[in-house]
Amino acid sequence: MRRHAIAPRLRWRETVESQGLVFPVTPVTGADGTGSTVPYWNEAAWYEFSLAEVERLEAATDELYGMCLEAAREMVRRYSDADLCLPGGALALAKESLDRGDPSVYARFDLVHDGVGPAKMLEINGDTPTGLVETAVAQWRWLEDVFPYRDQWNSVHDRLVRWWAEALGAGRYADGVHFLHSTADDSGEEEMTVTYLRDTAAMAGVRTYGHPVEQLGWHEAPEGRRFVDDFDLPVRAAFKLYPWEDMLHEPFGAHVLDRDELTPVQWLEPPWKLLLSTKAILPVLWELFPGHPNLLPAYLGEPRDLTSWVAKPLWGREGDNVAIHTPAGDVVHDGAYGDQPLVYQQHVRVPELDGNHVVLGSWVIGGVAAGCLVRESDGPVTDYYSRVVPHVIGDARMPDDAQVQAWLAE
Repeated sequence: MRRHAIAPRLRWRETVESQGLVFPVTPVTGADGTGSTVPYWNEAAWYEFSLAEVERLEAATDELYGMCLEAAREMVRRYSDADLCLPGGALALAKESLDRGDPSVYARFDLVHDGVGPAKMLEINGDTPTGLVETAVAQWRWLEDVFPYRDQWNSVHDRLVRWWAEALGAGRYADGVHFLHSTADDSGEEEMTVTYLRDTAAMAGVRTYGHPVEQLGWHEAPEGRRFVDDFDLPVRAAFKLYPWEDMLHEPFGAHVLDRDELTPVQWLEPPWKLLLSTKAILPVLWELFPGHPNLLPAYLGEPRDLTSWVAKPLWGREGDNVAIHTPAGDVVHDGAYGDQPLVYQQHVRVPELDGNHVVLGSWVIGGVAAGCLVRESDGPVTDYYSRVVPHVIGDARMPDDAQVQAWLAE
């Protein structure tokens, strides 16, 4: 893994915005109250991987995802709703969903990779990961413009379209899918992520509908109680970029918990994915697979024998309330999750290239490893001000369409 400096494309910002990345910069409020921005999409650099590296990362991602599915089944046996700060009945709902084998579209691992040893899993976001537009669209178009003869570890778009097509062929989503985002996010990130996913479904022939999740309604009717959209149409299937741990605490979520629907909505992501979105999966993984080369020791509630550790809230996001303890000193991030139980994970040094701390976002689409996104931060915690940077496989040429289809079918 190497980092290279490069001149950005002319009019790069207008280019990525036209491709759906409408949030290429991150707003910052200074100490004096004045506003400015810092880059979020950073094409003043690119990362080079070898094909052998990518194959190792791909294999690790596939193996880790299989391990997470096993850990999810153990979690519903081991934990109570109170252990995970969930409302009563949440884990029973997750178990039913898991036992049914409710389909899942995607997930994203955060991995530490130094280019030499095995990648280490920091965590997995199995419910509401973002970064799809950056990965599948912006960095792929950058590759076509800048390195048109090179390849990239990036089958995200093709696998998404294929996933929807296979679901439709299997008889699912015949009545269409509603795509829901929250208006609480004013950056455009959530809306564009959901819009992109909606596009991939439409490309596969799925009938789609879209509106804010806040406009989802509940209909009490003689023929059966049900969720409805803003046109009073019944919602049969829905993708929501809205966390289960939040939804289940709300009045509408109670309808799901209480099994109030005559015909339950087919949710994407399904309820069992909340098990892959909490840091509580980390100690279960370590207990099930102790010493695994892609895992770090982790414990719930206390650091035990760890001398250097990272403490993470059960449901924390974007580095909020993460604390790092090492013999060299402590780093503590403030945030909105300070009242949650903590998971303690062995500290591992994040690679630092040209002053940038680097973490890889490794995607899973339909249960299969599908590509990565490189994220850089100024410090050891990947937070709101991190940047995304494109990558290239330096020793691999762009495959033709026949090869791509063969890989997808493999």
